[in-house]
Amino acid sequence: MNKLTDIIEPVSEPLPMKKAVSALQKMVICHSATVESISEKQLYTFSLTVAATDPLLWLHNQDCCPKFFWSNRGKNDLVAGIGRADIIEHDKTGPNSVSFDILQKEVSKKDPEARYFGGFCFNNEQKQDEHWQAFKSFTFVLPAIQLAVKDSMHTLSCHLMLEPGKDTAGQYNRLLDAIDRLNPSASHDNTRFPDIKALSFSPDQKQWVETCGKVLAGFREGLMGKIILARQTLLEFDKGFTPLLFLLRYPFSENSTYRFYFEPEENTAFFSFTPERLYRRDNDQLLTEALAGTCSRETIGNGNGDACQQLLNSEKDMREHKFVRDTIARELKPICSEIDMEESVQVLQLNRLVHLYTQCRATLNPESNSDTAVLKTLHPTPAVGGVPRTKALEQIIRLEPFSRGWYAGPVGWISRNSAEFAVGIRSAIVKGNNLYLYSGAGLVSGSDPASEWEEVDQKIADILAITRQKV
Repeated sequence: MNKLTDIIEPVSEPLPMKKAVSALQKMVICHSATVESISEKQLYTFSLTVAATDPLLWLHNQDCCPKFFWSNRGKNDLVAGIGRADIIEHDKTGPNSVSFDILQKEVSKKDPEARYFGGFCFNNEQKQDEHWQAFKSFTFVLPAIQLAVKDSMHTLSCHLMLEPGKDTAGQYNRLLDAIDRLNPSASHDNTRFPDIKALSFSPDQKQWVETCGKVLAGFREGLMGKIILARQTLLEFDKGFTPLLFLLRYPFSENSTYRFYFEPEENTAFFSFTPERLYRRDNDQLLTEALAGTCSRETIGNGNGDACQQLLNSEKDMREHKFVRDTIARELKPICSEIDMEESVQVLQLNRLVHLYTQCRATLNPESNSDTAVLKTLHPTPAVGGVPRTKALEQIIRLEPFSRGWYAGPVGWISRNSAEFAVGIRSAIVKGNNLYLYSGAGLVSGSDPASEWEEVDQKIADILAITRQKV
């Protein structure tokens, strides 16, 4: 049964986008005549099915911020959104646990089916670099208008959050204006990236090797078991461009990656092509994974099978993966009644890389059946932080010459009864003419700094290839 707040237009067949926009306007106009006054916040959702339309191309043709895009790894849940019907955000330095608590408290007040899209800062206790200014401690937005694809069904929707004490007619009119400004086109765009003036690294290779040497010395003294060090690669273009070009030009459609995009203001956006799920929650059912250990197909040169086999036979990579797998299983025990970690280690294949991968299913305890409990438990995973967690986070702030911002933080969507978050790696922020690109490598005892530098090169190679650049 549909909720009373859902207004769904019954149609015999999906509408072309232009007709759908007109029909959506009529639905909102008709509904506005039935609402007089409200005593509390009320969400209304207007939806209709539309003919197959590429959500990314549709999003590219809209002249409105904020913009959002989400695609799960299975590519059967895609959402492109513009504007904001409602927002939950926090922008005050402090522990991530406080951010998780604030989000949970606010989500618990929302419509159970409303999905809010956004992300968190990796470490909210760290002072952020200036180019992260538009990205708060966390931001989650319910789009004003969205085009969603769920199991091949395309749906155009708009959300209206009516607030008591405000001009009801004015709230409807603002939504109608937003619908009126929609561009129904999903035509292709042949815009090219501008030329690159400079490419630089922070740290540079010499500093990287020196830092890794300090870490390896710490391992010998027993200070840590594993740490992930990241590198910032800065590309300076000769003029500005729409950051959505990176998603539009991403050539590896079959890659098993999540795709996340958040553009809070024009020409300032964070995006991620991440292979790593943090977790999926459906009521008390939890799905998470260990993903650590990496091998490049290009360095093997003898086909996918050889790369997979080398990774499975690598003592260093299997040890790194075991760190992550064992840590996740141990950390889930206090909040889960059942934990089913797969026995066998699998290989996740991407365009240039293969990763070791183990899936885990669990049932949350009644007192821990919340996203704040899961986020506090799993973030940051050992695949982006280290072991032990607290010591690794301290060392990351001390050793990395930049702030991570939303890089490696939880990104995705959340509702009252379900949520899905990916780990925001293989990611970048575009700010004006500059692209700040982030990726990291896991250091354990026996790691080779030069090899880890090359691994970071491989992890960012797909994004650099989009700009026609090579490291």
